Amino acid sequence: MAIEPLADETAGTISLGDLEVRRLGFGAMRITGEGVWGPPADRGEALAVPRRAVELGVNLIDTADSYGPHVSEELIAEALHPYPEDLVIATKGGLERTGPGAWPRNGRPEHLREACEGSLRRLRLERIDVYQLHAVDPDVPYEESVGALKELQEEGKIRHIGVSNVGLSELATARSMVEVVSVQNRFNLGDRDAADVLEACEADELAFIPWFPLSAGSLAEPGGPAAEIADRHGATPAQLALAWLLRFPAMLPIPGTGSVAHLEENLAAATLQLSDEEVATLTDA
Repeated sequence: MAIEPLADETAGTISLGDLEVRRLGFGAMRITGEGVWGPPADRGEALAVPRRAVELGVNLIDTADSYGPHVSEELIAEALHPYPEDLVIATKGGLERTGPGAWPRNGRPEHLREACEGSLRRLRLERIDVYQLHAVDPDVPYEESVGALKELQEEGKIRHIGVSNVGLSELATARSMVEVVSVQNRFNLGDRDAADVLEACEADELAFIPWFPLSAGSLAEPGGPAAEIADRHGATPAQLALAWLLRFPAMLPIPGTGSVAHLEENLAAATLQLSDEEVATLTDA
């Protein structure tokens, strides 16, 4: 599939509060080292990926202070600052890193304040467009974690607030305290456990940002429906998975990669037109 610059009509747009973004963003977790730890093996390629994403019309980049840790945010600033006027930078706080593959949760208000202020410095921003609470910390009342973000927003350090890895209860709690513009949960063709949260986002016009969006699970195995439909379109199962996600009006996929070639392959999925029958086959599988 050929890669063409994203336009508003390609995959559509979606609102994050008063911000309008194209409905295929870039997740910057994979521009770090192996295990999302330390610097990338190829720094030049890691810097080229976000630059190419912006060249191709992406105007939402999603990262987190825990990616590296800190490495992803630093590379984004090095690659793109001063930022294009329409570029929305979203980041997250609430996870710590004690080593490759280790992601302990920390939702204490003092940690979230420190995390947010660190992100501001690394991203070279005075205000973060969308700041997301990365996870629910079972050792901290959720109201206290959300309250910390509310204070930071009132201080002008956060423009909009999002939540991540939540159920309906946590989403309701957050929305009772602040305006929530987005929810970032795991969701893909092979894992739809967050379907109830997606439905709530669709009902209330919140953006739903699916992480791990490229997976199609067993549906992508030879002879599986995702593999067969992808073959008919001359596409990969991963591209098909993205095209299926884009059929949900609240969906805002942010596929991530550390490769320019893979980035271009992902963005090409925005031009993949699935029939209603194909969508139904995938949804029912």
